[in-house]
Amino acid sequence: MTEESYDVTIVGGGPAGMFAAFYCGLHELHAQLIESLPQLGGQVAALYPEKQVWDVAGLPGATGQELVNQLKKQLAIAPVDQFLGETVDDVVKEEDGTFTIKSADRISHSKAVIIALGNGAFTPRKLALEGADQLEGDRLHYFVSHKDDFAGQRVAVLGGGDSAIDIALMLEPVAKDVYLVHRRNEFRGLEHTVSQLKASSVHLVTPYLPKRLTTMADAVTIDLKKMRSDDEDQLTVDSIVVNYGFTANNAALTQWSLDLASERHLLTVDSTMQTSVPGVYAIGDGVTYPGKTALIATAFGEAPTAVTALAKQLYPQKRLAVHSSSMNIKRK
Repeated sequence: MTEESYDVTIVGGGPAGMFAAFYCGLHELHAQLIESLPQLGGQVAALYPEKQVWDVAGLPGATGQELVNQLKKQLAIAPVDQFLGETVDDVVKEEDGTFTIKSADRISHSKAVIIALGNGAFTPRKLALEGADQLEGDRLHYFVSHKDDFAGQRVAVLGGGDSAIDIALMLEPVAKDVYLVHRRNEFRGLEHTVSQLKASSVHLVTPYLPKRLTTMADAVTIDLKKMRSDDEDQLTVDSIVVNYGFTANNAALTQWSLDLASERHLLTVDSTMQTSVPGVYAIGDGVTYPGKTALIATAFGEAPTAVTALAKQLYPQKRLAVHSSSMNIKRK
């Protein structure tokens, strides 16, 4: 079996990894992009394809899938080798400073590595009520892949953060009624988003906590208890969307043969996005440094920083174009 050698290996095919791969292509670095899911886009495409994204400059309100589609078009301009549906089992640093990348069916070699895994595998925080598991995937959901699946329905969204508000506002135009159930009167979303919520037709059910589910032939009744009170209420809906956040698991990294320094389960990096292991860089939600803001827009800035830094390390004599306007790029 031939073991290909690369300048750069990008592990993770979400937005950050896709943009890093594109930037490697711009600098004509021999690179490979490895993604464990069968398609590019990572969790944005898998979990939030119809959620609007507002923190990317120049694409106001684009859905997650639209953003991924644009990144695919961009990546096609300066393509790199892509390996989808492949999980990296181990990364070993060799004595000569290069890296051996091991997956189930393939071994490759790389002079540098960019980790773009985000926070790892996400698991939704489940609704801890009797009968919730039996309703999951039918009348109870943790993700909204297609908003039209809820057309004409009465939908209860459980949660009070940005994502819960976004889901409620996304469903408002297609659902018959949308109820946002939160245990506090105040919401944790951005001020502008909360203002949109209050101006919408979404019914705010606060401060209530779901206590019991009763399934009927064509609906679900949620028994609600008012916080700091003995008052109770009921809400009958067709579907429930739970958004209590997610737990992250980056266990794959701990199994690699790399001694990566971390802080609160996030990889620590320097100003060039290099980790504690020389030649290994990390970008996106899975990294931390002073002033870090966990946004897609931030990751898009980290990607060229990492690629430029590693390119200078690999090829110190090569003159790198600083601005894309000075590169010979032809629009497709």
